[in-house]
Amino acid sequence: MKHRGRHRRRRRGRALRASLAGTALALTAAATLISTSQAVGGDTPGPLDSITSTDELHDLRLRENLTGQATLDTLTTRMGGSVGVHEVLRSANHTMRNRTECEAPETAALPVEPRASRAYCWDAADAVNEKWDPQSVTTSGDADSDGQWGDDRVVLAGWTHDNSDTEDHNSEDDGLARIAFVDADDPGNLIYRYVLLVAPEDGGKDFSAVRSGLGGMVWYQDKLIVTARAAGQHDNALYVFDLDLILRAGVTDSDAIGKVDEGWSAHHYRYVLPAVGSYSLPSGTRGSGGTCDSRDGDGVPCLSSLSLDRTSTPHSLVASESSGPDREEPTRIWRYDLAPGADHRAGPLAADSRGVVDPSEAYRTKAGGVQGVLSHDGDWYVGQAPADPDAPGTLWRQDEDGAKAAKCTTAGPDDAPGEASDEESYSCWGLHTSALSYWPETRELWTLTDAIPERVLYAVRWSAIGDTLNQ
Repeated sequence: MKHRGRHRRRRRGRALRASLAGTALALTAAATLISTSQAVGGDTPGPLDSITSTDELHDLRLRENLTGQATLDTLTTRMGGSVGVHEVLRSANHTMRNRTECEAPETAALPVEPRASRAYCWDAADAVNEKWDPQSVTTSGDADSDGQWGDDRVVLAGWTHDNSDTEDHNSEDDGLARIAFVDADDPGNLIYRYVLLVAPEDGGKDFSAVRSGLGGMVWYQDKLIVTARAAGQHDNALYVFDLDLILRAGVTDSDAIGKVDEGWSAHHYRYVLPAVGSYSLPSGTRGSGGTCDSRDGDGVPCLSSLSLDRTSTPHSLVASESSGPDREEPTRIWRYDLAPGADHRAGPLAADSRGVVDPSEAYRTKAGGVQGVLSHDGDWYVGQAPADPDAPGTLWRQDEDGAKAAKCTTAGPDDAPGEASDEESYSCWGLHTSALSYWPETRELWTLTDAIPERVLYAVRWSAIGDTLNQ
C-alpha cells in the first residue's frame, strides 16, 4: 500500500513524457526539483521489540485455502494446456532501457549510498503510465538456489492497476494485477512481457480477474506468493500461483476477462496465471472478523511487503504490515516458515493439519513508513519511506540491539544545485523504493521504485551495503 498522493505522479508523468520525447528543459527542471528537496534523516528507530503475546501472534495467523486440483485441471485442459516461464520470456515484447539510456529524473531516484551496481528503466510507455504502479520484485534467485529457473535468469515485477485519480477512471479495471516477466539472461539487454493474474471460477470453466495490491511478492520453488488487496476489501492476505501453470488466452483484442464466444480473453494480455490457492486472515480473538486494519499497530495487519530468507532454517517468508510514515505506532515485521520439498500440489507455507500457519518470529520496529523488509543471516533490513514524499528513503539494518544505516552528504533545501553541503543524513536510500529481494548467486539486493518520473529497477551489491553500514 502506498502513502503518496497521486496528483504528484500525474504532474511528473507529464514532465517525463515530455523528456522522453526530447524536451531537455523538462529534464532539467525535474532533476533540480529532486536535487533540492532531499530531507535530512531523523533519529534512528532503535532496536527491534520482540512480540511474544499469544493474542498478538494470533493476529498474524493465516489459514490455507487450496484450489481443487480438478478445477485447475479443467481450466488447463479447456485453455489448451499450460506453458512455462521460458515461453513467456521468448515472446517478450517490451525492452528495458539500460542506465545510460534512462532519463535524469529516473536515475535521480537511485540511492546516494550505497551506489546501485546496475539500473534499468521501463519502456517509454510504462515509464509514464499513470494507471499502473510497479510495486514489488522477486527473482529466480529466490526461486532456486542456483539463481536460475531452468536455463533462464528471471526478474518478476508486480504491477497494480490504480487509475482512481485519473481523468478516465474506470472502476472495472481498478485493482487488476499483472506480472512483468523480465528476461535477465543478458544484463545489457533486459526484455519483458506481462502476464495477467486471474482466479478460476465455476469449477475451472471460467476465470475472473485477481484484484490485488502487489506490495509484496516472493517466488519460491514453483510457487509465486503475492499480497492480496489490503484495507479489508476481502479476507485474503496472500494469493498463491503455480509458475508451471501459465495459460494462453487466444483472444487478445478484447477488454473482457474470462470465457468469451471466441475463446478466452485476458484484457488484451496473451498469458494468464491462475491462482492455485490463498491464505486468509484470522477470525480474530479481539473482534477483527478477518478484516485487516492499517490505521494502527494493533489487531489484524494489512500485509504490505514480502521477501524470502534463505539463510533461516527452514527457509521463511518475511512480511511487514502496511503503515504510513506519519503513523506513531510501531510497525510489525514477522516471518512464516516455508515448506521446502513440499508436494507440488501443496501450499508453500508450513501449515499444520488444520491448514493453520502461525508466525515463527515477530517484532515491532519504530521505523515508520516501512516500504520493504528483508531478513538475512539474523539481521533485519527495513526500507523506510520519509514523511516528505520528495525525500530519499533510509535502509536500516536492525536487530534487538539497535539500528544502523548508511550516512551520506546531501543537498539541503537552500543549497543551489551542484553546490557542496556538509549536512549528513540517513536519507541515502532510493526515492520511493518499495520491495527488497536478495539474489544469493549474484550477491545483489534488488528493488524498484514506483512513482513517476522516478521509476527504475535496480540492484545494489550486498558487500556495498555492508561497507556503508560499517563506516
